[in-house]
Amino acid sequence: MTDPRTNDDPTLGALVNQLTQQVPELIRSEIRLAQAEVSEKGKRAGVGIGMFSVAGLLAFFAVATLVTTAILALALVVDAWLAALVVALVLLAAAAVAGVLGKNKVASATPAKPERAMEGVKEDIATVKGGHHG
Repeated sequence: MTDPRTNDDPTLGALVNQLTQQVPELIRSEIRLAQAEVSEKGKRAGVGIGMFSVAGLLAFFAVATLVTTAILALALVVDAWLAALVVALVLLAAAAVAGVLGKNKVASATPAKPERAMEGVKEDIATVKGGHHG
């Protein structure tokens, strides 16, 4: 019988040595790739956030122009000062409603602890301890 191994086959020790040299380099290259990818995505996100900010600013100007238009239109019927006062009061009422609704939403979200997840963890602990069979 002939030996299936030839002199060209590396030994197990050589393979392990080669593996210990290549794995750190592979990890470093994967980390560099991930950093480059995150950096590129961050740049794109930054540009998108900037464009979104510009859109918000332009929308603000548009709303201000609509408010001015409402005042000027109402000034055709009543004095200009009264038109501005009426529009301001309507805006303040809308702000008050939005504020109360926002406060209620925040109140319903507090305390900010994950109650369902905490309950699930408690059940898991009870199951591991043997106190819950479900």
